[in-house]
Amino acid sequence: MPEQIYHEDVEVGTEITPLAKIATTRMLVQWAGATGDFNPLHYEDDFARAMGVGSPIVHGALKRAWLGQLITNWIGEDGRLKKLSCQYRGMDYPRNMKTLDLPHDGETWWCRGRVTKKYADGGEHLVECEIWVENGKGEITTPGSAVVALPTKRDG
Repeated sequence: MPEQIYHEDVEVGTEITPLAKIATTRMLVQWAGATGDFNPLHYEDDFARAMGVGSPIVHGALKRAWLGQLITNWIGEDGRLKKLSCQYRGMDYPRNMKTLDLPHDGETWWCRGRVTKKYADGGEHLVECEIWVENGKGEITTPGSAVVALPTKRDG
C-alpha cells in the first residue's frame, strides 16, 4: 500500500508517481469479458485492418482504468477521487502472447501526471491534475485530468 499523501505535501508541478502498464492480447480478451465490450476492433485482425487501424487496438476504457489506478494509487487510502476524464487520441497496440502466460517483448505504456492546481473549497482540500498515458515512443495517446480531495495533516 502506498504511503498516504497529504494536501500539504503537494504543490503545482508535483509529479504523480508513474505507473507502468503492459497490454497483451490476453488482457484485451479478459477486459472484453469483464466489461462486455466485444467490439471486434479489439481482437479481430481482419476487422481492424478493414477499419483502417492495422491490427487490434487497446480498449480506450482500459486506458481510462489505468489512469484511475494511477490516481488512486497516488492519493492513498484517505484520498478521494472526485473527477476523472480522458480523451482517446492515439491507437495503442497490445503485445501478442508468446506462451500461455508470457507476452512477447514489446511496448510498455506509462501512466503519468502532475499537479496543476491546489486549493480549498467547501471544506475540502482539492488538487487538480493533468494525467496521461504515453506509449513507448513517449507520445501521449490518452490525455486526461483528475480532481482529488486529499486529507490534511491537521485532520489526522
